[in-house]
Amino acid sequence: MGDTLERLWYTDRRPLGWLAPLAWLYGWLVNRRRRAYRNGRRPVHHSPLPVLVVGNITVGGTGKSPFTAWLVSHLKAQGWRPVILSRGYGARPDHYPCAVAPDSDPAACGDEPVMLAQQTGVPVLVDPRRARSAAYAEHDKLGDVLVCDDGLQHYALARTLEFCIFDGARGVGNGALMPVGPLREPLERVRSVDFCLTTGQPEHATFRGGLPGAKQCYAVTLVPTVLRNLSSGETRDLEWLSGRVVNAVAGIGNPARFFDTLNDLGARVIPHPFDDHHRFRSDDLDFPHGPVVMTAKDGVKCRTIARDDVWVLDVIARPDAALVTELDQKLELPGKDRTHG
Repeated sequence: MGDTLERLWYTDRRPLGWLAPLAWLYGWLVNRRRRAYRNGRRPVHHSPLPVLVVGNITVGGTGKSPFTAWLVSHLKAQGWRPVILSRGYGARPDHYPCAVAPDSDPAACGDEPVMLAQQTGVPVLVDPRRARSAAYAEHDKLGDVLVCDDGLQHYALARTLEFCIFDGARGVGNGALMPVGPLREPLERVRSVDFCLTTGQPEHATFRGGLPGAKQCYAVTLVPTVLRNLSSGETRDLEWLSGRVVNAVAGIGNPARFFDTLNDLGARVIPHPFDDHHRFRSDDLDFPHGPVVMTAKDGVKCRTIARDDVWVLDVIARPDAALVTELDQKLELPGKDRTHG
């Protein structure tokens, strides 16, 4: 059902236009909820630490996780001690907040938090109430800056900087609110964020002449780096894909982008899309011919069921230099002690 809706949403048309009354009601509820936090009718946690929020206003994958991993690495290089806060979609831990380690069970903690713990090496906390995990990180002195993954709509936690990420190829689709279109919030929301980002080439009509209301849109390139065998840890150069038939497995928000990436690398792709956050079983990876190539997010869920021919395509985010410069300027917050010992 989700894939069908996204196909309808990410076009120039609005085949679900007859649901416009529901979209209007949804928009009214979204605005009412946000005003409740801004006007003090709902409690907001104001952390003494800087809070950097990464998210989007569209449904579907936009490349948030690679950018979050880059942001954390950049903060570490600048002398900060980041802590990642995540909702942990599909997580079922025994308690909240749940501290995630690189070897944590993704079925209990969520796939993206485990992946980020592996990629960044910083504390990762899972809690649907991010304000609660922020308070936990402050009390236990886990770090000195909080990075809230996929938290743009979590208004119970006040934020210092906001990053709103779009898929450059899909943009805002037909530009309508759910359920007519893919927007979680009205497009005017971009006026209040600090950074608008596009992953991939900004080809969609949304970005021609600049995103309406946005101060500036920065490009973030998602760069494949290496193939990593999920069982042995062996790595191979990307040239290994050239001309090779591969079973491409993707249980992410936008599987087509992963398949396109493999095609661009010269692979002959047999696509196998799954729902976002799909819980893999061994028979999901049982194909008669060819190796399996998957995303890092899917890889954390398949460590215990992977055969010898299952490979992960590791990808990193590479933002525009102008974005890095402006970010570093904004991170020079008043009263910030940059000597972290």
